[in-house]
Order: sequence, then structure tokens, then C-alpha cells
Amino acid sequence: MTKTRICIVPKVHGVGGMVSFLHKFSTAVEKAGVEVTNDLSEKPYSAILVIGGTRQIPLIWREKSAGARVVQRLDGINWIHRKKPISLKHSLRAEYGNFVLGMIRRHLADFIIYQSDFSRKWWGDWFGALETPFSVAHNAVDLTKYAPVTQVSSLRYNLLVVEGSLGGGYESGLFNAVNLANAAAPLLSKPLELTVVGEVSPALKAEWTAKCAVPLNWLGLVARDAIPRLMNDAHALFSADLHPACPNSVIESLACGLPVVSYDTGSLAELVTPEAGFIAPYGSNSWNLEPPVVEPLAHGLVSVLENNQKFRAGARRRAEAAFDIQVMMEKYLAALLG
Repeated sequence: MTKTRICIVPKVHGVGGMVSFLHKFSTAVEKAGVEVTNDLSEKPYSAILVIGGTRQIPLIWREKSAGARVVQRLDGINWIHRKKPISLKHSLRAEYGNFVLGMIRRHLADFIIYQSDFSRKWWGDWFGALETPFSVAHNAVDLTKYAPVTQVSSLRYNLLVVEGSLGGGYESGLFNAVNLANAAAPLLSKPLELTVVGEVSPALKAEWTAKCAVPLNWLGLVARDAIPRLMNDAHALFSADLHPACPNSVIESLACGLPVVSYDTGSLAELVTPEAGFIAPYGSNSWNLEPPVVEPLAHGLVSVLENNQKFRAGARRRAEAAFDIQVMMEKYLAALLG
């Protein structure tokens, strides 16, 4: 008996949300008995899942014409380069990426899965609404792998930041994290430290270490299987990205029972309910990369840290209710296979 088979492209490598999704989703569907290939020439398969964009548009068009169903998973839109001076190479790559994503969305996809309602509205506002069928499926995790497992330290508070990269125009995430830690530390009953996971240049490390009034731990890139332990050792996660479509670090954090604090941009308020953390108004124009008003979020962080066990339980409940990878997988398979 031939197994059901799907093709997922592109086969992404390195760090970031697309890599994390590919790994988690492929593992889940294979456990469910669905075979996965990442090679369009490795036929037969029933459907093609395009994670964002790909250069293999002619091949996908050929397979679509031959009867394969094409489903596109859409994240956010490249936008930082339009607001902040960065290299010409990076700007051209970002605009080319938007072009490819938009072309697949408009001309190739039989069905679109948006990572959040924010992402759906964003694409519709910037690139026009479509009649193409769609659904919204938040990212999710294996709730047995990402789970509360340890008792966190009672000697100090640890605020965690987990991003793939905090350079290339995304340095504002470090600015906001350090300012938040500096504002909250004097209000707390115990010492606070800031831990940063992600790729950061030596120059940025030196700059922000000098500006941070609390101990700052730079862990660099860490293995995927080390993330649950780090989250269990922390007391809160600060989501540093501006206007994220559906950050994996937030979903993973909630599953580990780690409450999330952030500014109200992107999908954050859609993901983090009041029992699971604190989302504060940005207080200025985030689309123009203006500095946020830090005081409301600092007070929210204090509340989350000083009432940590209550928020930890709420974070885990939120994940169990909304971010189970089995539920996400069923939504994707329904779109891919009908």
C-alpha cells in the first residue's frame, strides 16, 4: 500500500522560524504516517507545501499543472529595510523576497495558511485581498518536549531573549531588551539578569554590555534541544522582534510554562493572553522604529516576576489550549490533502 506523501520546499538550513517549523512539522507528520520529501523531482506526492518562498517556481508550476496541490505557508513581510539604512545587498534581497512571496501567493497557491490573523491582515493590506481559500494556523510545539520540568532559581530573576539574529537591522530588539531590564531592575525584590540567545556581533555585545545596568549573559546560538532547559531556567521571556507574524520562541516559551512580556506589535496580543504574561502598548510609532514607552511594560514585567508561579501556570494552560502541534498538523494536512 502506497503511503500518503507530501513535498515541502524549500529545505531550509541554519536558524530561524522557517527552520524550526520544517523540523517540527516534518517530525509530526512522519509520526502520523505521512511521508515527506524535500525534492520536487522525487515523485509521486499528493501536494506541495511552500514554506514562504522558493526559487523553484518553474518546477512548482509544472507540478501544479500536472495536478499537484500547492499550499503556501505565509509568515510576515520584509519591512525593516524600508525604515532603517542597511546594505544595498540586504535591501535588494528583502524586496526580491517580498516579490517571490507575493507571486506565489497570487498566482501559484491553491490554498494559503497564514501564521496568524495579524499576518493575514498584513498581506491583505499591503498586497491586496485574494479570493484564494485560506486558514490561520499558529505555530505549535510538541507539548511533551516543551514542558515545565525544573524549579527555577529563587536567588535572582532571569529575563530571557531568544532570537535567531539580532543584527542586520534588528538591533532595536537589543535596545528594547536592555532598556526594559534597566527600568524594571530597581522595582524588583530580587536582582535581575538578562540572558540573550541568538547571533550578535562582537561590536553590539560590547555596546549593550556597557549600557546594561544588570548582568548580561550572551549565549550565542544554541542547539534546538537546549531551548527547553534554558526556558525552564528563566522567569520570563521578552519577545524582541517588532511586528512578528508568529514567533516560535513565544510558543516554545508558553509551552515550557515561561510567561512572555512584550510590546503590542504584530501577533503578540493574539498569542499571549493576560494569564500567560503581559503585553503593553508600544506608546509610539513602531512602524517608524521609534523608541517605545518602557514604563508600562517594566511594571508589567515586575508583576510577572513577583507573581511568577501564577503566570507560569497560566502560560502552560495557554499552550495546552492553543499550541499543540497535533492540532496544527491536522490543519495543515486538511489544507494539503483535503
